Amino acid sequence: MDALELLDEIRILASNGLKYADNEYDRARYTRLLELVEEYYGHALDLPPSEVRERFRAELGHITPKVGGDGAIFDDAGRILLMRRADTGTWCLPCGWMEPSETPSETVSREVKEETGLVVRSAKLVGLFPRPAGETNGPHGTVSILYLCEVEGGTLACSSEGLELRYWEIEAVPEWFAHHERLALAARGARD
Repeated sequence: MDALELLDEIRILASNGLKYADNEYDRARYTRLLELVEEYYGHALDLPPSEVRERFRAELGHITPKVGGDGAIFDDAGRILLMRRADTGTWCLPCGWMEPSETPSETVSREVKEETGLVVRSAKLVGLFPRPAGETNGPHGTVSILYLCEVEGGTLACSSEGLELRYWEIEAVPEWFAHHERLALAARGARD
């Protein structure tokens, strides 16, 4: 198990435990667990514990994985549209976090428009793809909801989140972001 995955699980258990704790001793124990998590997250991510604490406290309610929407767009030659991320330089499908009161297909349409300039329709649900917290995945567990998309309009244009947009043969992509190769392969399989 990687350390960030362990810290994320402890954080979730402690945060949820604080919500339901009915005595001062349990509250003190859960609070101490959160302090330890903040300290070790800070070491792992090179952040001061106070900044980690503020990020965690900004989360409201029962702690759950983050949910995102991903769009798979293929050209007539069977190549998939990818964005080279400005933050990592790796290649990913157009994607992003769901907003409150937004459906997964609305998330995908919004994110594709923001990141590529294309207007799409979420044509087919490919699947749900969980990704645990970890050193290669980041400090939070996530669930990606992947749709095959059909382009209905717009003009291909890169956003500030990306360095480049390009249609790729999946096997030719030099470096994938997180689990996006898995998503691309699943999307290609869903086209058949």
